[in-house]
Amino acid sequence: MQQTAQVPILKHPWVRWSALLAVLAVALAIAIAGGRQISFNIWLGAVATGLAFSLVALGVYITFRVLDFPDLTIDGSMPLGAALSATLIVAGVNAYVTLPVAFIGGALAGIATALIATRLKIHSLLASILVTTGLISVNLRIMGRSNIPLLNVDTIFTPFADPFRAWLTGIGGEQLARLSNNILAILLFGVIVFAVKFTLDWFMRTEIGLAVRATGDNRQMVRALGVNSDRMIVLGLAVSNGLVALAGAFIAQYQGFADVNMGLGLIIAGLAAVILGETFFRPDHFAAASTAAIFGMIIYRVAIAAALVISIPLPNGENFTIDAQDVKLVTALLVLGSLALAQWQKNRNRRTRRPA
Repeated sequence: MQQTAQVPILKHPWVRWSALLAVLAVALAIAIAGGRQISFNIWLGAVATGLAFSLVALGVYITFRVLDFPDLTIDGSMPLGAALSATLIVAGVNAYVTLPVAFIGGALAGIATALIATRLKIHSLLASILVTTGLISVNLRIMGRSNIPLLNVDTIFTPFADPFRAWLTGIGGEQLARLSNNILAILLFGVIVFAVKFTLDWFMRTEIGLAVRATGDNRQMVRALGVNSDRMIVLGLAVSNGLVALAGAFIAQYQGFADVNMGLGLIIAGLAAVILGETFFRPDHFAAASTAAIFGMIIYRVAIAAALVISIPLPNGENFTIDAQDVKLVTALLVLGSLALAQWQKNRNRRTRRPA
């Protein structure tokens, strides 16, 4: 006799979304109780940042889930994209022209990692670490210094900023106009990110895209069918790191500066977004998975914003707060907890399905 398999309660969508909303509500309540002023602009900024970083989540999904190729190159390719974009903008190049340049720069970094791993037969993690280390010097050479401010220069937002602010002022007055920068960023990033997403979805349905996906599933089978799996890995890493570098260009123009250290620990944020997206959306095909990765990063950035406004009164009269320097630790613990929960659920399902 076989036991009936039980569906874990976390598999119900309403439970997952209710849990997320409950956590955010508790965070807001704690922040208000602690006396912190919470601006709506904080949440708009978190969504805008999440959209910009969502290309990182797409890149991580391609390497870790599609290709099954652990790649740390993104820690270097993101500041590479930011460095290329910022340097060209300061030199007077149109901000939109810098976006494909950033993508190509990141793609070349991904190709370097792939060639080291496939041609020299060096482990993927070590290959990506070598390239990331080398990119530190490359980025410093491009920038000429560790930080480039983007002050009084035209960015991708400049052509729309004044007309959009005037339009918002006419609708809701000065109070709504104060939110114009983040609202414009959300709209602009949203259009570009989803254009990239739909293009990527289309590509993954082509013959080459299917070969890339098959390479991650079973390289031996792909080789038996006459497909060069090494070339598919090179292509996949080029696309992945190109997207990450494009995100770097977005972030540099949104935040107003490019910094050589802005990619530090980025792989953990990307993994967190992918895991959150898979947890809340349960995608069953690539198009759904790419959407889940995008919204996973938005959820992650909103969660970080919520964590930063928490202020818990302590018995000694002081308040416990999570500061910006604690974000990396919180993210690492979040990823660790998510992976541990996923493994626990897998073991539980295995025991449940086992014959009595």
